[in-house]
Amino acid sequence: MNYKKLKETGGIIVAAGKTSKKSKSDPLLKIGSITVIKRIVLTFQRAGISPIVVVTGCAAEDIEYDLSDYGVIFLRNEEYEHSQMFDSAKIGFEYLKEKCDQIVFTPVNIPMFTPDTIVKMITSGEPLIAPSYQGRAGHPLLIDNKLLPSILSYNGPQGLRGAVQSLEVKRKLMEVEDEGIIHDTDDMDRLDALLKEHNEHIYHPFLRISIEKESMFFNSRTKLLLMLIKETHSVRNACKHIALSYSKAWSMLNKLEEELGYAVVERIHGGSNGGNTYLTKEGLEFLEKYLEFEHNVRKFAEAEFKRLF
Repeated sequence: MNYKKLKETGGIIVAAGKTSKKSKSDPLLKIGSITVIKRIVLTFQRAGISPIVVVTGCAAEDIEYDLSDYGVIFLRNEEYEHSQMFDSAKIGFEYLKEKCDQIVFTPVNIPMFTPDTIVKMITSGEPLIAPSYQGRAGHPLLIDNKLLPSILSYNGPQGLRGAVQSLEVKRKLMEVEDEGIIHDTDDMDRLDALLKEHNEHIYHPFLRISIEKESMFFNSRTKLLLMLIKETHSVRNACKHIALSYSKAWSMLNKLEEELGYAVVERIHGGSNGGNTYLTKEGLEFLEKYLEFEHNVRKFAEAEFKRLF
């Protein structure tokens, strides 16, 4: 496979629905030793999907805590009690529509599809495709970013299904040998039976990269903070997307600037919203260098992992 030709692919996991401790659609339900939502995130990461967006609602804080070390972006559907899954999906689509070429979408209650299925989908060249197992369509769904305006404008009664059916481009089905695409958390017995095989598919190196002197001053959380400040021009808004307190964020920024010896962010005061925060030229250069460094380290680690294991 020629990875240089891959499109930039983002991922959306909708986990905003109202649940209870007995609910089988609970994102924090465990299959094996990890939650269903963490299992999907690992599957997405194994397939090279980035950024990964998790749309939360009910139990948002618990979900954010569960995934705090996994580099995902959190978006909240504050109206989750009075909205449908498609409303949550739209929040994710709106956020990613200009950030990647295509999007892999799944609800949280279908956690056992494999990274191989995703890779097959994202390299298919098709603008709208879903996997199929023995003639049954399943999840996840791959959507080309050019289709998002039509999907976002759909207000019919059938949610995402209706939006997809209304498109001029027809959904294609891709037959795969992946039973996990059709089983949701209402069928826990079957998911448990697939557990051992799925664990083999998500077998992977998990790297925690940081920059340190006497202590750590830059890691994946700081990286996401800078990326979101660059995007939102607001520390407070950036914090909302990575489950970080405002005071902790400024503590991280102050330590980063102290260790680097130059300003990373610049605050512009005034305006109806109290001003904005921007990355300085030096801060932007540092972030870009780190992203290149991180990409190269992960690429090398993945190649070595495949070679040795």
